[in-house]
Amino acid sequence: MTVLRIVANIPAGSVRRVQDFYATLFDLELVMDHGWIVTLACSETAAAQISIASGGGSGTAVPDLSIEVDDVDAVHRRAIAMGCDITYPLTDEPWGVRRFYVADPEGKIVNVLGHLR
Repeated sequence: MTVLRIVANIPAGSVRRVQDFYATLFDLELVMDHGWIVTLACSETAAAQISIASGGGSGTAVPDLSIEVDDVDAVHRRAIAMGCDITYPLTDEPWGVRRFYVADPEGKIVNVLGHLR
């Protein structure tokens, strides 16, 4: 058996508002739209992963979603420009990632990270 895809499902009172947040912040493209559910994706192939955690590291809560990007500083600047709620500041963590937490319009906490080089 091979896992072909893992999809994060985010409940939203306003699908369009949450869609706009993720599409704008992460440059994601709309690949499916049924009105009540939309799917956003990037053109790159991503590994399917599930993380199970008792904490978020550095004393933080476990985030609802983690998104790895190639330029975390650029996404952080974009989040600031969008007026997003940054719930954990941009930080270089001792385990080798640079990350910040941002709340989406529904209050879901997103861990935005990149590996330190």
